[in-house]
Amino acid sequence: MNDLRTCWVLGLGESGEGAAELLRRESVSVVALDAASSPAILDAAARLEGLGVDARPGATQLPMGAADLCVVSPGIPAEAPWLLACKERGIPIVSELELAWQRRKARVLAVTGSNGKTTLVRLLEQILQRAGLRAAAAGNIGPCLSRVVDQPLDWLVVEVSSFQLEWVKKFRADVGILLNLLPNHLDRHGTMDHYAALKARLFAQAEQHDLCLVEASCMDRVRSQSSGAGHWLSFGAGPDADLRFRQGWIEAGGRAVADLRGTMFDHPVTGPAAVAAWAAARACGVSNDRFEAAIRDFQPLPHRMQAAGRMDGVRYINDSKATNLAAMVAALQRCVGRVHLIAGGLAKENDFLAAKDFLVERAAGVYLIGSASKAMFDAWSADVACQQCGDLETAFSRAAAVAKSGETVLLSPGCASFDQFPGYESRGARFLELVDQRSRFVEEVESAEEAWK
Repeated sequence: MNDLRTCWVLGLGESGEGAAELLRRESVSVVALDAASSPAILDAAARLEGLGVDARPGATQLPMGAADLCVVSPGIPAEAPWLLACKERGIPIVSELELAWQRRKARVLAVTGSNGKTTLVRLLEQILQRAGLRAAAAGNIGPCLSRVVDQPLDWLVVEVSSFQLEWVKKFRADVGILLNLLPNHLDRHGTMDHYAALKARLFAQAEQHDLCLVEASCMDRVRSQSSGAGHWLSFGAGPDADLRFRQGWIEAGGRAVADLRGTMFDHPVTGPAAVAAWAAARACGVSNDRFEAAIRDFQPLPHRMQAAGRMDGVRYINDSKATNLAAMVAALQRCVGRVHLIAGGLAKENDFLAAKDFLVERAAGVYLIGSASKAMFDAWSADVACQQCGDLETAFSRAAAVAKSGETVLLSPGCASFDQFPGYESRGARFLELVDQRSRFVEEVESAEEAWK
């Protein structure tokens, strides 16, 4: 890639803009295209044009002729007409992740999986920094890898998505983690086999000295789909894992090696992520003392099992980041007592029956919103009390009205948000607003009642 003269960049979001900037620093002639022309895309185009990039928002076709390379943003699916046209013209295609990785100076710690990637990446970044190592998080978490790859760092902690792995060729990690493998993005990838094969690409180029950490339940599947070498270890909460979470401790070789008691990872759902973090940290030279101190100081990220408030003994939890059913089920398992679940949105999968048993066990009621609400209602309502509420405001009002002390009102949609919100962040922010409004209302009622006494 070092002899590039002309490059096309497809997509003007974070990845595309970062890739174009990186290439311009190498004096490559860049044409950057995006079919959209939203204000954000137009702003990115203006910034790139200032750097000498031929930016084309609202583009309908590729440039004439050929280029030395096409860099594709993760939002563009592999079967997109632009990419098919590049293949017909014989133009090599790589992801922004691959482009930046080829220019790395630091070692790479990469994390992929269906749920919990961002939390683990942030945790690892903080663990390494606390140990005095120069580390920065990048990739799918943002910023894109192209923006940080030139920085003087010891470790790049990279969140890697299945979308990014569609177009990698030589990408490898010194330490790679597959956190879990659950149905997700099947609206794009089609089948679990294809989705799993994409995730396995994280390890396809692993070398003998690389550490490959894989959740125990999917180790066999991943090993069968990856030709990489590396030192492979499994982790999890079950007895078959090489490294195990058990009763608040991390165990290795049957011996307790790190204490998670009293932390947010002291739970069978979250504990395996901390086990993977421990193994990765040890591979990076971090001591147990530094690891345990970082774990105890770590705070959950917004919109991920975020405590939103407590009124009349009812807990309110914002888990808007739960955009697939597996994440929704994990949230239900982490709640104490009966749960009033707000679910729905833009579905990324269609087998809603897979979650029914967990709802029967944990849900006092389910309040459905968005475009998936009818399908969810049809799948669950025969066994669980479900209401089609339409929007978040109605669902929240109905759930809060009937929730009793010791119960939880949980926003954990199991779906993407784009049918009703710009993203999961705005959906979670609206939930927090509703909790705050209810809190103020309750305070006003209590004040009025006190005044009448």
